Amino acid sequence: MLKALRFCRTFFIYSNLFMAGCAALMTAQSGLLFTPTGYNSSLLLFVFFATLCSYSFHWYFTNTSAILTPRVSWLQQNRWVHVLFFFAGLAGTLLYLQYFIQYWPWIAGSMIATFLYTAPKIPIPLLQKLRRLALGKTIFLAAVWTYVSTVLPFVMEEAPWTRSMTLFTISRYFFVYMICILFDYRDRTDDKNAGIRSLITYMEPAGIRRLFLFSFGIFFITTGWLFIDGLSLPDSVFILTPGLIVVALYRRATRDFNDMLYYFVLDGLMAFSALLSLFARI
Repeated sequence: MLKALRFCRTFFIYSNLFMAGCAALMTAQSGLLFTPTGYNSSLLLFVFFATLCSYSFHWYFTNTSAILTPRVSWLQQNRWVHVLFFFAGLAGTLLYLQYFIQYWPWIAGSMIATFLYTAPKIPIPLLQKLRRLALGKTIFLAAVWTYVSTVLPFVMEEAPWTRSMTLFTISRYFFVYMICILFDYRDRTDDKNAGIRSLITYMEPAGIRRLFLFSFGIFFITTGWLFIDGLSLPDSVFILTPGLIVVALYRRATRDFNDMLYYFVLDGLMAFSALLSLFARI
C-alpha cells in the first residue's frame, strides 16, 4: 500500500500534473480576489492543459544532469509519459482556446515566451545559440508565470484595472522570482555545463542571498500595501504566509537539493495561498 502511494506521488509530481494544478489554482486566486465574477472554470482548464503541455515539452528535452537526481532517472525511463501528456495537454489547450479566441494576442505572447524558455534545450543548433542570451532566464520565467496566472485572468474577465491588481501582480512576481532564484541556484552546475548564461551562475552566494532578500522585501511591501488598499486581513495573510515559508527554507534549499523539497514543497508553495483563499470561502 505504501509503495503504491509513493508511486502515485512520484508520478503526480514528475509527470507535471502537479505543476499544472498549481498554475490553475494560482489563476483561480487572481480571479477570486480581484474580479467581480470570480474565477472562470474554462480559463482554469485552459491554463491547466497549457501548463501540462509546455512542461511536458520542456522536461522531454531535460533528460541529463550533472547529478543523476531521482527525477532525471525517472524521466530517462518514462519519457513516453511526457510525450503522452504533451499531446493530451495540446488537445486540451486547443479545446478550451475556442472560448478565448478573441484574446489571441494576449495568449500568443505567453505561448511564444513559454517556447523561448525551452528553446535552448532543443537539439537544433540555431535554437541552442539562445543559451548565450539566457542571462535573465530566471527573470523571464517568473514573468511568464506571473503573466499567465495574474495578468491573463484580469484581461479575460475584462475587469477594470485597479491599483490592487498592480500591487498583486508585483507581489506575485517577486514571490515566484524568489522560488526561481532557489531553482537556479540548484541548477548552476547544469547551466554552466550546458553553456546557459544565467544571472545566478555568475553571482557569488552572498550576492544571490542579497538578491533573494531584496525580492522578499518588494514582495513583503506590496503584499502589505494590498492590505492597506482594501484587501481583507485573512487574504493578505494567506498571500504573505508562503513567502515567509520560502525565506525560512532558504538556508536548507541552498544546501539540500532533494527533489521533493524543490518539486513538491517549493513548487507547491506557489499555489499555497490560493488553496488557503479557496478553503476560506467554502
